[in-house]
Amino acid sequence: MTEAVLRLRDVHRTTDGVEILRGIDWTIENGQHWVVLGPNGSGKTTLVRIASMWLHPSAGDVDVLGERLGRTDVRRLRTRVGFASASMADLLRSDLLVSDVVMTARNAALEPWWHEYDEADRESALRALARVGIPHLADRRFGACSSGERQRVLVARALSTDPGLLLLDEPTAALDLAGREQFVRMLSSLAGDASTPPMALVTHHVEEIPDGFTHALLVKDGLALEQGPIAEVVTSATLSECFGLPLTLERQRGRFTAWAD
Repeated sequence: MTEAVLRLRDVHRTTDGVEILRGIDWTIENGQHWVVLGPNGSGKTTLVRIASMWLHPSAGDVDVLGERLGRTDVRRLRTRVGFASASMADLLRSDLLVSDVVMTARNAALEPWWHEYDEADRESALRALARVGIPHLADRRFGACSSGERQRVLVARALSTDPGLLLLDEPTAALDLAGREQFVRMLSSLAGDASTPPMALVTHHVEEIPDGFTHALLVKDGLALEQGPIAEVVTSATLSECFGLPLTLERQRGRFTAWAD
């Protein structure tokens, strides 16, 4: 049986009396790369925050890398889960060196002076930057990078600790067309690398699904509408139901395009 790196069972989340997630079951296994797709307000970000252990469910079980949320030290376990989002860039000082942004992930820190680091830590950061194609940015200030470069830096940060699971929450939200395409191409390259851990990418645009991703979870109104192999789940019919609009979907060269009928 293939080992599960993430397993959610009957997960609910209620905030201020509003039920955001309603009975979600979801399993990610080794060798799988998932896209979590759905309209704004469907619960995608809440779902990935629970999966990354930055948020607890109101009910249900969450198992991450073989450990149960609520029965383990999440501070330690979080270092084994890579997490990146468009909003994370706002938490980091703009004058930090890119290499420091990546290196501090070892301790899930935002500042290099919070802990001590050595040359081995810096070398690990440089390897992570090379893996996402930007080793030349190591000594640049984080704030001097473009939006696309900053998102690559955050993925390098997430990868630098050799995580068992990589979660990406709408990382292309602030990118222009060129930045988005470069970022999606980078994710496709990671998906084709056997050493990359299982990934889950949250988005509401089918155009942002990288070639090489294997599975999809469609979320609507806090419910798991459909899930499974991407070719079976991402269709004109399922997208139309998910987004509440008649849509036509095409796939060319591994990439999706959708438009309203």
